[in-house]
Amino acid sequence: MATVGEAVKESLLGTTQPESLSSEAKATFLKNSRQGEDGELYMNEEDFINAIAPPEEDYHKIKREQYGILFGVADRHKRGRISLPEWAAFDNLLAKSDAEYEIAFRLFDVDGTGSINSDAFQKIYEQNRGQDSIPFDFNSEWASLYIGGKNKRHEMTYPQFAQMMRGLQGERIRQAFHLYDKDKDGYIEPEEFERIIRATSGHKLSDHLLENLPTLCNISTGTKISYANVRAFQNVIREMDLLDLIIRNATAKSSDGRIDRQDFLNEAARLTRFSLYTPMEADILFHFASLDQPGGRLALDDFAKVLDASWQTASSKLSAVTDAADRAVSKSQQFLHSLLESAHHFGLGSIAGAFGAFMVYPIDLVKTRMQNQRSTRPGERLYENSIDCARKVIRNEGVRGLYSGVLPQLVGVAPEKAIKLTVNDLVRGRFTDKQTGYIPLPAEILAGGSAGACQVVFTNPLEIVKIRLQVQGELAKNTDVPKRSAMWIVRNLGLMGLYKGASACLLRDVPFSAIYFPTYSHLKRDMFGESPTKSLGVLQLLTAGAIAGMPAAYLTTPCDVIKTRLQVEARKGDATYNGLVDCARKVYRDEGFKAFFKGGPARILRSSPQFGFTLAAYEVLSTLLPYPGSEKDAATHTGTAGKMEPGVGLREAKAPLPYLRSRNALKILLDLDNNFGQVKVPGRIPEGAKWFGKA
Repeated sequence: MATVGEAVKESLLGTTQPESLSSEAKATFLKNSRQGEDGELYMNEEDFINAIAPPEEDYHKIKREQYGILFGVADRHKRGRISLPEWAAFDNLLAKSDAEYEIAFRLFDVDGTGSINSDAFQKIYEQNRGQDSIPFDFNSEWASLYIGGKNKRHEMTYPQFAQMMRGLQGERIRQAFHLYDKDKDGYIEPEEFERIIRATSGHKLSDHLLENLPTLCNISTGTKISYANVRAFQNVIREMDLLDLIIRNATAKSSDGRIDRQDFLNEAARLTRFSLYTPMEADILFHFASLDQPGGRLALDDFAKVLDASWQTASSKLSAVTDAADRAVSKSQQFLHSLLESAHHFGLGSIAGAFGAFMVYPIDLVKTRMQNQRSTRPGERLYENSIDCARKVIRNEGVRGLYSGVLPQLVGVAPEKAIKLTVNDLVRGRFTDKQTGYIPLPAEILAGGSAGACQVVFTNPLEIVKIRLQVQGELAKNTDVPKRSAMWIVRNLGLMGLYKGASACLLRDVPFSAIYFPTYSHLKRDMFGESPTKSLGVLQLLTAGAIAGMPAAYLTTPCDVIKTRLQVEARKGDATYNGLVDCARKVYRDEGFKAFFKGGPARILRSSPQFGFTLAAYEVLSTLLPYPGSEKDAATHTGTAGKMEPGVGLREAKAPLPYLRSRNALKILLDLDNNFGQVKVPGRIPEGAKWFGKA
């Protein structure tokens, strides 16, 4: 406890609270720090870069070494090292809502007084400016509005500095245009426009934009670029976030996921109240987005090449090999991670599928026994209806009788679902338009049918074993007929016998999948509005799956009846069948047309709840057993519980916040000159200088 004297001293003189430091920030410091001769832990500039710029992040536009310029902000005592308290202060600075502008401000506030001297500001600017960078005139009328005239300079406060930096890039572009407009006719050459944009905005633009800058002259009839073109281009790149929102909304409302210039302007009018886009700005956006896809109507992928600053061309990706050494996770590790994650999802799906099959298995057993009942006379029928069948099974065989043959079903459900879903996705992908996501209905039917055909190779042997186990319980009271195990049935049938009834199995599973998958897909899209920007929740997916399963299950019941009759071992007095056609003819002759739909309601009652139990189990398992390292809060669509991709709107960055804040602060400094933070080597021309001519 504090003494009375200490308490009085604190009340009179106040107290200084130490900078608070989160456990995560402290762990980062301890991980990257080193011990000095005096025993104090500290970080030098290299350690500091490792702390705020993780090697696995993307440094395509901003080089990793440029983050070192922020070391001067963290090193408050200018000792060339950062202590834990200094790191705590910098970490708290990163947590502020306006951290980006305040970090940039502190770089120029060398005395820590809370204001920037104009001479100090220009001195730091000149120290970081490239040798051949386009010069900036601090005596211009625009600059004088913020720092005063040449003979009446004044210091800038933090709010004044932030506001000046907000408009600085536009003034740099204006001054550069005047510099290259030698004859003062309001036009410059495309190559000169490219130099201006690379010098002032290269750190914010995609490779696609940067490599095609000279083509801006093609939006007009002339061969030169006017100041109106340049200003319109600047407005476009300045409003990238708003453009992204407008385009996502517009494409989400489009029936084919594509929009034209008119759609864009109409959606902009709906979403914006104060920021109207001019026709020239719309022309510029669509010009650069359509260079690789001419035709007027564009999809999200086309606009991504313009809006996404990290978008890289093949050549730039190849040249980025030098940055790959900074990546902490190698491609082989990423592949292994992906492989293990897929195996994790497959395992959970197998367990969930087995659970779903187990829950509805009694309905499946009743369905099989009803389909195998061949007599039409009331006195000779073993079961009057499905309810009577279930009641007699429980009375004669116990509750366990409802699960006769369940083991082969549980073993087979995982590969069955894997084969079916994989083949369907592969065939759909082959016929799906990559730009619009459109697939013709015949191709959807082909994909579903192919999936059903492929699964028969694996599931037919399991089906025949399951069915024989399901019906042998009917003879439980007859001691002369012993109950057989699954292995006995397999050995007795042999390889060829395991594929008995395969033709009927094909006849059932091919149309079932051909009906189910297209119906399910169209219900999701047409009834519930699923799109690239809208994912569905679990209730919507359950409803779509249940509805799709009803016609698929009922309409294929005749094929299932024939398959059951062919695969069940005929008992004494029962009709025997020599193939699919013979079976169909005899069933129709002896039992009538209605016999082909025996067990139809049971098939419907089985399909819908099985789908529901499977999805519910998968969701619970995904929550209880997440893949190690995965982000449960990540906005990714799993197709089960409504975890969705970001819908219409902007996507949240998932990189660490300290890195994002540091990167954004660097972007503000790079608006001054793209050489800020570059390592200065005597006699070396700064990277990128080849684009600029001597002023």
